[in-house]
Amino acid sequence: MVYKAEYIWIDGTEPTARLRSKTKIVKDSVSHDDLPIWGFDGSSTNQAPGDNSDCVLKPVAVFPDPIRGGDDVLVLCEVLLIDMTPHPTNSRAKAAALAEKYAADECWFGIEQEYTFFKDGRPLGFPVGGFPAPQGFYYCGVGADEVFGREVVEAHLEACIEAGIEISGINAEVMPGQWEFQVGPLGTVEVGDHLWVARWLLYRIAEEFGISATVDPKPVKGDWNGAGCHTNFSTKAMREGYDAIIAACEALGTKAEEHVKAYGADIEHRLTGAHETAPWTEYSYGVSNRGASVRIPWQVAVDKKGYIEDRRPNANMDPYVVCAMITDTICGAAAS
Repeated sequence: MVYKAEYIWIDGTEPTARLRSKTKIVKDSVSHDDLPIWGFDGSSTNQAPGDNSDCVLKPVAVFPDPIRGGDDVLVLCEVLLIDMTPHPTNSRAKAAALAEKYAADECWFGIEQEYTFFKDGRPLGFPVGGFPAPQGFYYCGVGADEVFGREVVEAHLEACIEAGIEISGINAEVMPGQWEFQVGPLGTVEVGDHLWVARWLLYRIAEEFGISATVDPKPVKGDWNGAGCHTNFSTKAMREGYDAIIAACEALGTKAEEHVKAYGADIEHRLTGAHETAPWTEYSYGVSNRGASVRIPWQVAVDKKGYIEDRRPNANMDPYVVCAMITDTICGAAAS
């Protein structure tokens, strides 16, 4: 007998990488821990030239397949060169090295992934040739006149739970057709693994409904909220004391420009100073301030310990890049 293994990887599309996948039929005598490496045509994924196109898929995380069911699995892979070294587009390998370097800091991440549903070239809930009522009552709304796409969202939530994704919640967002799911708390690498597979499940399940999901950071121009990927972070020291919270905020400020450049393409369209954002050219932090670059939740200020929320990352960010950068900046500053 056999089972199906869906090999999933991140391609080399710029400025925003895309997910790719293909199915391998595996003999059931092969355990999930022993899934083999596989290959693909990198010239079709922006990862190799046509005259030297072979790339390698190395399984790094395996999840039950909630769509096919049974013994079938989803296999998240790193991309390697044929000499078995990490491909230049392999951001996971770089994140893993930093996670190992700062393992003693016990970094935790929780990521809030916003996204927008589109059908027939417009966001769900937008009328043909026009706009819906101004945003204001769609956030966490209920009712057919306030939320759009809930059937897809519920199917995605159930699939994530069945797959073992560390999904911690969902909610309708500020713009019609816009939603959010949260993943974590998990470590620097693991949170990226779970988020990428959750994204793959979102796109795959939306297919069944004839709907596309986009992580475009500003899917509708004008007076409409963009889509972010707010990234919550703590170390053991931050979970034990407030001085480490302030030190983390200060550390992020020392590399503000470097971070913003790596937080997702077209970030300047979303971080304008409006719609609960700080301008992308400025850095600030504050308690309970959603107009700051970094927010300290009010209960953290009261408890004098906890975590911070970096509100700058775009919905289209690479979690391996963002989490590795936050880990390196904050833990590196604490160690110096």
